[in-house]
Amino acid sequence: MEFGTTYIVLALIFGLIMAWGIGANDVANAMGTSVGSGAITIKQAVIIAAIFEFAGAFLAGGQVTKTIRKGIIDSNLLVDQPDLLVLGMLSSLLAAGIWLLLASRKGWPVSTTHSIIGALVGFAAVGIGMEAVKWTKVGSIVLSWIISPAIAGIISYWIFRSVQKFILNTDNPFESAKRFVPIYIFMAGFVIALVTIFKGLKHVGLELSTEYSYGLAVLSGLVVMVIGTLIIRRIKLDPEADKDFHFANVERVFAVLMIVTASAMAFAHGSNDVANAIGPMAAVLGIVQSGGAVAQDSALPLWVLVLGGGGIVAGLLMYGQKVMKTIGKQITELTPSRGFACELSAATTVVFASGVGIPVSTTQTLVGAVLGVGLARGIGALNLRVVRTIFLSWIVTLPVGAVLSVLIFFILKWIFI
Repeated sequence: MEFGTTYIVLALIFGLIMAWGIGANDVANAMGTSVGSGAITIKQAVIIAAIFEFAGAFLAGGQVTKTIRKGIIDSNLLVDQPDLLVLGMLSSLLAAGIWLLLASRKGWPVSTTHSIIGALVGFAAVGIGMEAVKWTKVGSIVLSWIISPAIAGIISYWIFRSVQKFILNTDNPFESAKRFVPIYIFMAGFVIALVTIFKGLKHVGLELSTEYSYGLAVLSGLVVMVIGTLIIRRIKLDPEADKDFHFANVERVFAVLMIVTASAMAFAHGSNDVANAIGPMAAVLGIVQSGGAVAQDSALPLWVLVLGGGGIVAGLLMYGQKVMKTIGKQITELTPSRGFACELSAATTVVFASGVGIPVSTTQTLVGAVLGVGLARGIGALNLRVVRTIFLSWIVTLPVGAVLSVLIFFILKWIFI
């Protein structure tokens, strides 16, 4: 290819911008509830996320990744025009990256998956033709905007209601917490292990059977429960702490659980969403290195995973605080027990959606879960102005990504073709 080296350099730069945007926006979802509830500080969140997001991206981010993201584009139409596909992937990466930077600056938690999908749809519809877009796939994504937050909201509502019934509304909430929290720890370990297996390890090529996957998840849940129980037993009642806030001691027990869920969610997120940055990057590398052959799959060099993981961590360090603040502080007031209900329900929704093949956004499931916990305390517990802003940012994500992608595509086409 005439501009092969230039294409590769641009792919790396644009992929890094996209990975940076994922770190600045999406990683805050995994950490926002933990920080907002006071279970961990922002500094601790950044350290946990840096370790586990990078580990997830590097260890389970994929030796082979679907380059035509989510099957949105029919690449067969571009077999004779590899340059067009390369420019389309480049414009999609840069468009999605720019939108994520703008949204992160405003503190809007938007979906990185939907950002890249919107960009791909824009390039394909205008650059190739409407028939190049698999519209049924796009339709299922739009449906997931409604389905995934709703499911997560319902689950988090009932998880928090159970916390209220079995712990908060009892005669001795602290003792009840020490008795019941290990059960919640098992549930968290079990569900998070399933998220990692279904959404993470499949990228490595480890195709485990359903029975084996569930057995492994049960074992993980038991191990985490034993460790959590040992830590909880060391927590002693501090009567002074409860003077300002009646459930302060109870929340200390839940804070142990939040560190578990935050770490595991970061790993699962890193393993899954790094593909949004490196998928199109791998497509460009594959096409250039094969001399213009368009393939649905491309072998992925490890250094690309390192680049993607490094970009995610950099984005979180430099810009993640704004979205963390929105998720953790501005929708509703969170405590460790409420934050736990959010993270467990979001993880459960991701597992359920993966099992039935619905493309979900971790952002939207987590926001839906936070809304569910807020509603468990009454509609007055929600900041409806912030909720409205978030919903509007979701609606504009696809069209903004599409328009930006089309503009960048025509600029690149003008330069290179």
